[in-house]
Amino acid sequence: MRTTLDAALRLGPRPVLLAAWHRSPAGRAVARRRLRDPAAVRPAGPFFVADPPPAPALSEAHRSMLPARAHRTAPPAGGWHGAYPADRPAATLDLFAHGDIRPVWEASRWAALPLLVQAARLDPGGGHLAWAEALLGDWLRANPAYRGPNWACGQEAALRALHLALAAALLGTGPSPAACGILALHGRRIAATPAYAAAQDNNHAVSEPAGLLACGLACAEPAWVRDGAARLAAAVLRLVAPCGAFAQASTGYLRLLLDVLSVADWLAGRWDGPRLPDPARRRVAAATHWLWRLTDPATGATPRIGHQDGAAFADLSLAGPEDARASIERAARIFAGHGAGLAPEDPGCAWLGLPDGASPWIAPPRWRSDGFLGWQAGGARAVLRTGAPRLRFRPGHADLLHLELWDGPRALLRDGGSGAYNPPPEAAWWHAHFTGTAAHNTIGFDAADQMVRAGRFLFARWPATGLLPGEAGAWLRDHRGNRHERRVTHDDSGRRWEVTDAVSGRFRTLALRWRLPQEFGWRATATGAEGPSARIHIAADAPLALAIEDGWHSPAYGVVRPAAVLVARAAAPVAHLATTITLKSEAA
Repeated sequence: MRTTLDAALRLGPRPVLLAAWHRSPAGRAVARRRLRDPAAVRPAGPFFVADPPPAPALSEAHRSMLPARAHRTAPPAGGWHGAYPADRPAATLDLFAHGDIRPVWEASRWAALPLLVQAARLDPGGGHLAWAEALLGDWLRANPAYRGPNWACGQEAALRALHLALAAALLGTGPSPAACGILALHGRRIAATPAYAAAQDNNHAVSEPAGLLACGLACAEPAWVRDGAARLAAAVLRLVAPCGAFAQASTGYLRLLLDVLSVADWLAGRWDGPRLPDPARRRVAAATHWLWRLTDPATGATPRIGHQDGAAFADLSLAGPEDARASIERAARIFAGHGAGLAPEDPGCAWLGLPDGASPWIAPPRWRSDGFLGWQAGGARAVLRTGAPRLRFRPGHADLLHLELWDGPRALLRDGGSGAYNPPPEAAWWHAHFTGTAAHNTIGFDAADQMVRAGRFLFARWPATGLLPGEAGAWLRDHRGNRHERRVTHDDSGRRWEVTDAVSGRFRTLALRWRLPQEFGWRATATGAEGPSARIHIAADAPLALAIEDGWHSPAYGVVRPAAVLVARAAAPVAHLATTITLKSEAA
């Protein structure tokens, strides 16, 4: 009870009261009433116009890739529901009782619809629109409105609606009457549980009003348009700081934020709807710049900080979940009024008719945002998860003072990833491990996490945080009274990095971890580790036990592989540790 109360106090009254209303008997009754099964409503095709306009000017590589990708679209091998019952009212389902629902939802986001429309515009006689009709019809037959797992989440309904609306707009028309019928069902689903979306203080609060806005525009529902536009602007102003940092400290979810907002705003412009107001647009432009700073320009890879679920929403460029360049380019052109310099000939922007523009952005040698510090020198870059000036929104990982170091496209010190949100029983340890302190490049005291778990996605007893003088690093103080200060410096060449950790408190032991890429062939040395790309030296004012230990890394959602972890263990009264990372070659 004390842990739950502590978590509630830290979250604040707004999300707690919204969540309480959603879960209350009255709130559930309202949702059930709004989602009475419309037994007579099951839209039938045609869902798409049969005469697509020609494609825009595209590179030969993209023109050849598109049909091949389109031909691979198919219903999921395990069916649309996975192990979840398809006939139960969605509001009554336990979303963790039948396995991981995340892959079920991903398969039902209708990402194939914009792809098949693109292919149809390239090859009108290729049968792509007929296949889109068949896929959508099959989904509707298998998923009657408001029953089964795919109607259980308002955000999933919103993402489907945005993909369908985008597909219709790419055909140069508004949605067909049948498509409008589908969007009307989705609008009702989104509108049924607004308190839940707002209470999350994450992507739900953005995606759901974005989907409601799209449904309102397509169905000529002024109330949905007004409500969706107002909630969307308010969510951006609440959840995106002026510096661009997002309430969810996650590169993956910030990318999803940009993708959803880009599609929603483009649709509003296309269908004469309300665009995001200027204050919110400036926040989104800042968020785009934030992710741009962390993205490798050669590969589009970003640090896997925070929750990572592998989403690639409205991927008109066919970039995939590991390449964020197209998402950043699209958002920059829509919200910043210029390109990002990452993909000047981005095909996704061509499909949307977005004009190119030179990027004025220059990577700074140092930067600060809410929750993060960053450095760049000599082709190397580092980012420190500070949580400073304070943790305002619930942290997803116990990852404070985690440091990520990249040399060009290579992640030398990296995050462990996410594993899965509800892994199978034999891998039940994944979620707690990958969200815990031991899966990050920081110090853990007495083999404990920095925070106390209050639920699957909730921590209590958040540490106090702050920046060190001169913004050279940051500090935390956990609920046990242990303090950790971390300073980061580098030489002018960017080839030598120093990480200094000062610790104090009532701890008995500590473990400093540096997570290393297994594929680089690291070997242990008397003072740390060495590989083809770097040498790591660790010293302290107390005896250290150094070893490369077997660990785990999650390079993609639902995938876990062995990893090498350099661990320095010490006992009190250790007070100072110093790590020197020497990069051996110039960044590629």
